[in-house]
Amino acid sequence: MLIDLIKCHGSNNDFLLIDETDRNYKFDDFKRRDLALALCDRENSLGADGILFIRPSKVADAQYRIFNSDGTEASMCGNGLRCAGRYVCEKLGVDEAVIETLKANLQVRKHEEIFSGIPTYQVEISPVTFDLKDLPLNLEQDMLIQEKIPALSEELTFTALAVPNPHLTAVVSKDRLDSDLQTELSVKVNQPNDLFPDGVNVSFIRLLEKGSIFVRTYERGVGYTNACGTAMSASTLVTCLMNENELEQPINVYNNGGMVQCAAHKEGDTFTIDLIGNATFVYSAQIEVDFNVDGILEEILEQEDFNEDVQYEKLQEHAKKYLSRF
Repeated sequence: MLIDLIKCHGSNNDFLLIDETDRNYKFDDFKRRDLALALCDRENSLGADGILFIRPSKVADAQYRIFNSDGTEASMCGNGLRCAGRYVCEKLGVDEAVIETLKANLQVRKHEEIFSGIPTYQVEISPVTFDLKDLPLNLEQDMLIQEKIPALSEELTFTALAVPNPHLTAVVSKDRLDSDLQTELSVKVNQPNDLFPDGVNVSFIRLLEKGSIFVRTYERGVGYTNACGTAMSASTLVTCLMNENELEQPINVYNNGGMVQCAAHKEGDTFTIDLIGNATFVYSAQIEVDFNVDGILEEILEQEDFNEDVQYEKLQEHAKKYLSRF
């Protein structure tokens, strides 16, 4: 089977994008899982954090589904949605579109450049909920906002929310960020445990200055990535609830892959978050795939670079220079 794909990234959270609407691949979820396991392997194949599958939708301009590198399906991915949104908008010749995800139909639109020469897209992150049953998190309370979880840490203060992916966040010092604590906590809550039966994304947030934060995330099903879009969105909202930043105002969110902007909004009791950042296409490729009983065999037949990463590296240098001040 011949498969056409695009390697892309949002904040260096990288993906393989496969359009199922133009080619009748006839993938079922077992094949999507197997493709993710095989093609995302960085040692033996193309390598990526996950695969974005673009599919027809009866309720939106397109549907997208994301399978992590470990073969599990994620509810949503903000960095991936920017890439999927750019692909759909350019394919349809429009500046905005609605993308169907597992939990909601979300708006994506082309945005003014966040950094010179970088394709930039804004995506809607919703629904947002603080109900622990939606993560789920098994505690004898309904919400957890800036509270301790003694079973995890006697020192850290946590906030739990789903956007719609489940997130556990903590604002920490530079020393805590540089320690092994995040890894220890993340491994604990993503192995079989009583608190988070389905696992959870764990983010450590560092406050830099008003309007700027740094976020590092251990993603459920992936591990550490250069950035996690829903985590950066959730972390922005958390800092606003702490009165460290302001609702309705764009916040610069720095990460190991670069920088994005997020703005949290509240209408009545409902929160939404805008995630604004790069949608960079790295290369297009055609591969030949053979599904067999022993796994997947693949061969790269063609590959053509987009040459967009040269400009993105300049954004990374800008971000590193800024972070060096803190």
